[in-house]
Amino acid sequence: MIRSTRTPRSGMTGVGGRKTATARVLLQPGTGNVIVDGQPMEDRFPRLALQNQITLPLRVTNTQRSFNVLVKVSGGGISGQAGAITHGIARALVKVDEGHRTTLRQAGLLTRDSRAKERKKPGLKRARKAPQYTKR
Repeated sequence: MIRSTRTPRSGMTGVGGRKTATARVLLQPGTGNVIVDGQPMEDRFPRLALQNQITLPLRVTNTQRSFNVLVKVSGGGISGQAGAITHGIARALVKVDEGHRTTLRQAGLLTRDSRAKERKKPGLKRARKAPQYTKR
């Protein structure tokens, strides 16, 4: 069975991830509003750098005023969530228009950033930090 990428609310969806954060993004034709978990992006992410990161896929493809973006994000902190939203928007834009793929790929927005916190190892204080060596 082939499942459609269209949702009942008529838009294109994309799922993005970064660290432990996951974002479900819905693009709808509109004026450029970005709503994250029912709040405007400016309220949810007060830092301008994170706002710029979130809207980067729209700016790169020159579609800022073409879509309203609805996001449900969970897990991680604000930095990881912003990265997950960016990834989700980029993937949804590719579904809207396949021509955006090369532009987004060149900007590095379609590749999931797989870096995450490394686990603590036995006998060490953190992932790689060993206890201090004492000679005597």
